[in-house]
Amino acid sequence: MQEKWWNNAVVYQVYPKSFMDSNGDGIGDLPGITSKLDYLAKLGITAIWLSPVYDSPMDDNGYDIADYQAIAAVFGTMEDMDQLIAEAKKRDIRIIMDLVVNHTSDEHAWFVEACENPDSPERDYYIWRDEPNDLESIFSGSAWEYDEKSGQYYLHFFSKKQPDLNWENEKLRQKIYEMMNFWIDKGIGGFRMDVIDMIGKIPDEKVVNNGPMLHPYLKEMNQATFGDKNLLTVGETWGATPEIAKLYSDPKGQELSMVFQFEHIGLQYQEGQPKWHYQKELNIAKLKEIFNKWQTELGVEDGWNSLFWNNHDLPRIVSIWGNDKEYREKSAKAFAILLHLMRGTPYIYQGEEIGMTNYPFETLDQVEDIESLNYAREALEKGVPMEEIMDSIRVIGRDNARTPMQWDESKNAGFSTGQPWLAVNPNYPTINVQEALANPDSIFYTYQKLVQIRKENSWLIRADFELLETADKVFAYIRKDGDRRFLVVANLSNEEQDLTVEGKVKSVLIENTVAQEVFEKQILAPWDAFCVELGSIFLNRKI
Repeated sequence: MQEKWWNNAVVYQVYPKSFMDSNGDGIGDLPGITSKLDYLAKLGITAIWLSPVYDSPMDDNGYDIADYQAIAAVFGTMEDMDQLIAEAKKRDIRIIMDLVVNHTSDEHAWFVEACENPDSPERDYYIWRDEPNDLESIFSGSAWEYDEKSGQYYLHFFSKKQPDLNWENEKLRQKIYEMMNFWIDKGIGGFRMDVIDMIGKIPDEKVVNNGPMLHPYLKEMNQATFGDKNLLTVGETWGATPEIAKLYSDPKGQELSMVFQFEHIGLQYQEGQPKWHYQKELNIAKLKEIFNKWQTELGVEDGWNSLFWNNHDLPRIVSIWGNDKEYREKSAKAFAILLHLMRGTPYIYQGEEIGMTNYPFETLDQVEDIESLNYAREALEKGVPMEEIMDSIRVIGRDNARTPMQWDESKNAGFSTGQPWLAVNPNYPTINVQEALANPDSIFYTYQKLVQIRKENSWLIRADFELLETADKVFAYIRKDGDRRFLVVANLSNEEQDLTVEGKVKSVLIENTVAQEVFEKQILAPWDAFCVELGSIFLNRKI
């Protein structure tokens, strides 16, 4: 395996709307991000994944793009974008652009032309039918919308304001590649590719993901754009297996650097039920099984995985699987230690490094997210009680991740001098960056140390992974590098757990407890987590 810069990198996701507002309009912007680069440099991250900042009517918070080569006015100007790229570069931080090429906004010039002039070349950039079939939108309801002007239905797997692109059209594909090269020429560090597994769809056969042309399209894209550049490319691939991930990320395949797979995230939901039926408790046995599969079946020569707990679409991990009350700091550190020492590229979502939590939504008028609002409307029509609806939104609604970044204890958490577009979590006076930086034992410094460990220890890239047999609520594994053994242990519960371990601690890499004492007592306190190098051969397979 030829090592690449992203193999030992840590990526930080910025959701621009909620990160930092520089002009007091209540919406985060590009100059706001630039103003916080020193903070991110202190954390030590290598790259920023920037959620979409393109020109957009913001029906789906920027994932509905009206112009790929312009910046939305709420975020600033192209000059601001150029400055962000340049200032980040000075701090050895790369900017990863969020690329949405499965669909555009219905306000994109291509779609406007397609509707106005059914005989135009742009008409074929989208997918039209005289009669709809029963495909459903991910945002609920039919995936087909009738266009009065032309008397046909167009396909939209998300909002009706997000018509799907027709990747079968060669001219369209070339336009997309030209646009990608425009950004590459600006000096960006790569692309995160939104729902990329949908571009090979065959709607008439109801093939939505992983269509037969998906990989040929990605190979073509690779050749036409980033293939000969040292760029990070990560595909959002719901439903991917390790075998599918190899197709995307095998270096010989010349497609992408890595994938986001979501198998572990699926444990947030009740099996066989819609998303809003959440699981009351994390199935830790299943979590271990899933991570073990991805760590062992996606070999270091076969491809590459990404590692994450949080993103802009998911609830805060410390709230849904940790304990955001009495063990907020400790459980946040436990999840961080557990994940960052696996093989793959870790991603930190803004606020995760200070232990931001879910928002205590009480009423529907506090909610902005289109997916949550559509669910509420449909559920009310079916007679679901409002308290039940709000409970689901509080636990797994997307707005939990989107509340403004909590910088300090001043008004609006230092995010904006104006009225924020989404309410700031009321716990900001105690959970904020200023507080975290002042406390040498804060979650922030655990993340900082993990980023540093990854930069300094190349064994993290290559070392074998072995899951250990433990008590149900304990997740423990060994990373083996030649004769060296690194033991990672996390108690994912509010109770003490037994730990039977043989071998001596040679050194402690990181801990949220006193690992040496745990070894002596053979008991893990609630949410104990650590990584140690073992000094003698590890004998006992059951710990």
